[in-house]
Amino acid sequence: MNIQNAQHAVDDWIKIHGVRYFNELTNMAQLTEEVGEVARIIARRYGEQSEKESDKNKDLGEELADVLFVVLCLANQTGIDLQEAFDKKLDIKTKRDHDRHHNNEKLK
Repeated sequence: MNIQNAQHAVDDWIKIHGVRYFNELTNMAQLTEEVGEVARIIARRYGEQSEKESDKNKDLGEELADVLFVVLCLANQTGIDLQEAFDKKLDIKTKRDHDRHHNNEKLK
């Protein structure tokens, strides 16, 4: 599924199951909450913090999918074609960062 199809799938889900989109500020707060859940898993599972027993069954993939879902909601609400925006950003990063990263001694 490409990003454009994912945006359509989220829009269809909202229309069928969600009644309507939460407003943009509510979705921004939800995005922050979901990113926090991802950060908690990463910090405890891959970082130096110990992982609580209650967190060991948390699924990082599901949490990342929650982040993606809310990002797609925000894109839909604000009229952003995220596929187009992503493709443009990837092109910019490719041109800007190729030599920079290849020449970075810290990455060797």
